[in-house]
Amino acid sequence: MSEIAATTVHEAYAFACMRCGYGWEQSYEIEHHVDIHGHEFVTYTADGERVPSPLSTPTCTNCGGHVVRIMRAGRVADVQKLLQRQHDPARTAEPVGAVAADAGPERHHWRLSDLFHRR
Repeated sequence: MSEIAATTVHEAYAFACMRCGYGWEQSYEIEHHVDIHGHEFVTYTADGERVPSPLSTPTCTNCGGHVVRIMRAGRVADVQKLLQRQHDPARTAEPVGAVAADAGPERHHWRLSDLFHRR
């Protein structure tokens, strides 16, 4: 018997590894289910594949470390925009907190060291 999701929620999170400084963002589909015994459970899907909850034991996709800070979506993109403006000040300025609403599931990467070195 196949389970049908009672509700599906789309969430995105930003992650930063405190071990190696790697950063990324990932979108998830979070499906809330009820099994045949009436017990609720949740499944996470990222890029079409079922994955463990990113909130339970996040793992750095760069070094495999488990000391990972979880932040609201858009934080990595905000840092990238800030670094781009510093690198190319002639570019049209956008508000610091602006994030595209239709950014989709694409992943963004940055390093904490980028925050400390001006280019």
